[in-house]
Amino acid sequence: MRNFLSKEDIEEMQKEIEYRKVVERKRLIEDVKEARAHGDLSENFEYKAAKRERGKNESRIRYLERMIKTAKIISTESNVDEVGLNKQVRIKFLDDDFEMIYMIVTTMNTDAVNDKISIESPLGKALFKKKVGQRVKVEAPEETYEVEILEIL
Repeated sequence: MRNFLSKEDIEEMQKEIEYRKVVERKRLIEDVKEARAHGDLSENFEYKAAKRERGKNESRIRYLERMIKTAKIISTESNVDEVGLNKQVRIKFLDDDFEMIYMIVTTMNTDAVNDKISIESPLGKALFKKKVGQRVKVEAPEETYEVEILEIL
């Protein structure tokens, strides 16, 4: 699967990778060494916890590197009158006459709690590059529904 990411997302991820490799990795290795010095490893909780944290750091590095490697870079630029990345859009769900405001973001910045939806989600795909007044059909896994774009904020 390709992740849609902006150049800014890639730069942010590369900074995090660098930090984790240079700063965190060194600190976590020291934590493991210190915990190992406390004696019997079979009953040493600090040692196990330090190794677990080191493993989490390495997993995060691999995850970020894989995201960058498989990314499809997209532009954050869009016309003023169309739904684009990092823009809020007010829509109406036509089936139940309910309105919501969402921000369309890249995979890296998705946050459902704060109504930031990915450009890769069914709704994000349907809204992307559309204009105010347009009605769009959303092909979700469990149902198909229609929304109207009321405003681009």
